[in-house]
Amino acid sequence: MAWNKELVHEAVERQRAYFQTGVTLPLKFRKEMLLRLKESVLKHQADMEKALHEDLGRSDGEAFLCDVGPVILEINEAIHGLRKWAKPERHYSGLLAFPSFTTRVYKIPYGVSLIISPFNFPFMLSLGVLTACIAAGNTAVMKASSKSKACTACLEKIIADAFPPEYCVVIDGGHDVADFCLEERFDKIFYTGSPKVGVHVMEMAAKNLTPVALELGGENGNWAIVRKDADIKDAARKIAFFKITNSGQICINVNQVAVAKEVADRFVEELKKEIVRQIGEKPLENPEYPHLIGSRAYQYCADEAKQYEDRIVFGGKGDPERYAFEPTLIYPVEETEPIANHELFCPLLPIVPFEDARIDELLAKIEKREHGLALYLFTKDIQWAKKVMSSAQYGGGCVNEVCIHLMVKGVPFNGTGHSGMGAYHGEWGFREFSHPSTVLFGKTRGNLPLREHPYTKEKKNLMKKFLK
Repeated sequence: MAWNKELVHEAVERQRAYFQTGVTLPLKFRKEMLLRLKESVLKHQADMEKALHEDLGRSDGEAFLCDVGPVILEINEAIHGLRKWAKPERHYSGLLAFPSFTTRVYKIPYGVSLIISPFNFPFMLSLGVLTACIAAGNTAVMKASSKSKACTACLEKIIADAFPPEYCVVIDGGHDVADFCLEERFDKIFYTGSPKVGVHVMEMAAKNLTPVALELGGENGNWAIVRKDADIKDAARKIAFFKITNSGQICINVNQVAVAKEVADRFVEELKKEIVRQIGEKPLENPEYPHLIGSRAYQYCADEAKQYEDRIVFGGKGDPERYAFEPTLIYPVEETEPIANHELFCPLLPIVPFEDARIDELLAKIEKREHGLALYLFTKDIQWAKKVMSSAQYGGGCVNEVCIHLMVKGVPFNGTGHSGMGAYHGEWGFREFSHPSTVLFGKTRGNLPLREHPYTKEKKNLMKKFLK
């Protein structure tokens, strides 16, 4: 189906009319819809894995680990937690509200939502968001990526099998179709992608004062810092795994590694060994090694690698026919160089040596940049790590680990500044798609005239006494 401005408008208006009937409000309905979504995902699991291989070259194991499995976990969490999340909060009204004693906070759905998802995790970053949207009682228009064509086609089947279009629909198309969506008046917009497009989404949403949640990759990328006291083999193993995954096309991936000079050479050698151990000496010939999304992404990666070819210590080769590029280590790199100052979204990994005794200077330089979506620290000094992680500005992260914070139940996934705003996963996603509405229950008897005119001297003195 070729979407145009008129068809997009009709889809939004149908959903608005459907939402206004109130059918999405009961918890029984929401739970039923979540169960339908899970059933459709399980039904199309093989199709999802096949589509991920076609678009991104991902093996069925990586496809399930990084896309299909997390969606199922997210739906299960929402099904089990929905009643608790949606329960109105009860508060004591306080003396100033006397004779009222009870105030409730209701969690009200926004209404018609727009979910714009990217190509790199086309199911987790669309259906995971949809799960929160459904749990909160909204309808959803889903604008899927035009880059991951097979996955978008599969996503359309999953949604069409589960829901009528007046409740949830997938819209395919390029930037023009995305703008058709953004020109409509939605009640909530959730966008995952780049900071540059995030600015555009906010500008369009501002015209209708639509609340926006943004999950962005970050302008300057995500740092991993390896101190001299770190377990070097363990750090190399985990960073290699993460950089290989989805060929580096992950918003929370390690963008650049800062390594203490005292252990930098050893770290680089361990990293080489780990890449070979995990993906082989010839990754381009390994069918399990993912590829980049298309020719433009491949050329971008190849061009940047060429600029630093004199410092490539591992990898550096590509296959333009398959859009695959080897995991590539660039060493040494200064933190001021361009490659260490923007999000890469590919398998290039600049390695920045620093003097361990001057770690505070490095952290100060990182803090002056735009906030990253993730921060990873490798060290045995846990007290130092806690101090950094509790005071730095970033989305989320790990100490002596990578990416696994994304999989923890009950905690938010979010960014700050150029890495985003808003949060989701579990109850945090339910809150993101709900408006908290405060309602005080008054009394018809026992009301005091204290708040009413005329304000006599006695009333004013009494009010001041109460307020103080």
